[in-house]
Amino acid sequence: MEGFGHSWLLLVEWSPPLLRGFLASLQIAALGYSLGLMIGLTGAFSKLYGNPVVRDLAEVYTTLIRAIPELVLLLLLYFAGPALINQLLTHFGRVPIDISGFAAGVLVIGIVQGGYSTEVIRGAIQAIPSGQFEAARAIGLSRGQILRRVTLPGMLPYGLAGLSNLWLIATKDTALLAVVGYTELTLATRQAAGATRSFFLFYSAAGFLYLLATFASWMVIRRLQARIDRGQERSA
Repeated sequence: MEGFGHSWLLLVEWSPPLLRGFLASLQIAALGYSLGLMIGLTGAFSKLYGNPVVRDLAEVYTTLIRAIPELVLLLLLYFAGPALINQLLTHFGRVPIDISGFAAGVLVIGIVQGGYSTEVIRGAIQAIPSGQFEAARAIGLSRGQILRRVTLPGMLPYGLAGLSNLWLIATKDTALLAVVGYTELTLATRQAAGATRSFFLFYSAAGFLYLLATFASWMVIRRLQARIDRGQERSA
């Protein structure tokens, strides 16, 4: 009981930095995932409907993202990305900006997620029955209307599983930011474990928090999938 009480006191003492790190991880994951979705939509449409040059550029991007280990990409983008942005700003006569570790983390996660979501979204769009597009054009819908009313809602049933997996990957990829010294959950856990020498206690606590985020995400995804399934049943 004494050992349990000591462990509980350690958790209470270190809970503020751990919870701040957990919140930072979720924020970076959410913003990076959103950025990745925007990049993925752009990449998917570039591959499907772009001219040969645009298609080739999108292919090079997705190939590099999927071929290079994520840790190498993180190190490259985290340190070289902000420097490159400021060089471009200076070249065009703009004042260099101070890019925080948080913003750099979001940028890195977003670029990595974008490469994978491009392929998920492209496959989902290709899975939409061609008759839906033909019917939309037949009734005179514009390209923008087809995008809003046919493409985006039509791809969701086919892409939800892949996009859900990418969200779960994004939450775990934030742990890689500990390598570059940004204080998210993993680095906060390492600091707490190093200071107290209670490695099992704090890494177990971090694992529980990641598991909690995964479980909550799974519940939301399950409800969304159920709504989509009901909508398809009504359509049928």
